[in-house]
Amino acid sequence: MSSLLLLVIGMGVVTYIPRMLPMVFLKKMSLSPSLKRFLEFVPYTVLASLIFPGILFSVEHTQSAIVGGLISIILAVLRVNLVFIVLGGIVGVYLSDLFILK
Repeated sequence: MSSLLLLVIGMGVVTYIPRMLPMVFLKKMSLSPSLKRFLEFVPYTVLASLIFPGILFSVEHTQSAIVGGLISIILAVLRVNLVFIVLGGIVGVYLSDLFILK
């Protein structure tokens, strides 16, 4: 077997074990409704913590990044298609860089 194949198999085992162990050992454990409700928000919180620094530090001027982020948030609240949310943020950053900051 090549070392690359062994490496891929090893990485698969290492990533599978932390996912499998809780399912095996905690399958009979029941969580309280309040804890279940709390855990439902974890993916949104992690996603926000990954996106927010990227918004602020993706362009040269922080003010234009905030404008683009606010436009994206407004479009998301209005339940616009994701493609238009991203495009709206990009256009917002571009226009604020072009008109407001120059």
